[in-house]
Amino acid sequence: MYKRIRDLREDLDLNQTKIAKMLGMSQTGYSKYETGENDIPTSVLIKLSRFYNVSIDYLLGESNVKERR
Repeated sequence: MYKRIRDLREDLDLNQTKIAKMLGMSQTGYSKYETGENDIPTSVLIKLSRFYNVSIDYLLGESNVKERR
C-alpha cells in the first residue's frame, strides 16, 4: 500500500508537501504514511482514493484495477 501511494504521487509529479496540504497535515506526517512508519487512517485512504480517482482496494493492494466503481 505504501509504495502505491508514493507511486501515484510521483506519477503526477507531486511532492509530499502538496499532498500533505491537501490532506490538512504536515509533510512529515504524510511521509510516515509513505514509508509505512504510521498506519494510514480510513479517512485519509478515502481522501487519497478520491484525489487519485482509484479504488481503496487498489490503494490497499487488494486489486490491480485502479478505477473506482
